[in-house]
Amino acid sequence: MTVVRAVETWTLEPLTQYVTEAGARLVLLMTPAGQVLAQSGFSRAVDVMAASALGAAIVASTNELARQMGQPPFAGLTHQGRRHGIFLSAFDTDRGTLVVLVVYELDASSLGLVQLFLEQLVADLRAASPKAGVPKQVLAADFERELNDSLNSLFGR
Repeated sequence: MTVVRAVETWTLEPLTQYVTEAGARLVLLMTPAGQVLAQSGFSRAVDVMAASALGAAIVASTNELARQMGQPPFAGLTHQGRRHGIFLSAFDTDRGTLVVLVVYELDASSLGLVQLFLEQLVADLRAASPKAGVPKQVLAADFERELNDSLNSLFGR
């Protein structure tokens, strides 16, 4: 059974369906800054934080490479090892730009399935995303509490 944890509940249904259909082992849905909205497959907060920071850095660096070449940002990035593949893609929604990082096992899924079902995930997230509004101001006094609340949501605590 697929368990998806989310800070923003509108992401739950689309991401749960995606994880099942694509056969993904690990999935992060985040902002380009690395703020995690939802995750599946991670059991430790430190792993989520590391993966989101690295994913955000990869997106930022490849966007800059594309800019320097006079090209639009890359649609997706993939790395494949002996047993696992990683796919990273950014897309726009009414919530803003989102990034999805997917890890899949080569004996259970494929890059083709990950990309095929990504199109539906993007459409579902665009339909479900709240309209952009005035961003909430984050106060330093609230930061630690909000961070702990978000981590508790992501790990069902």
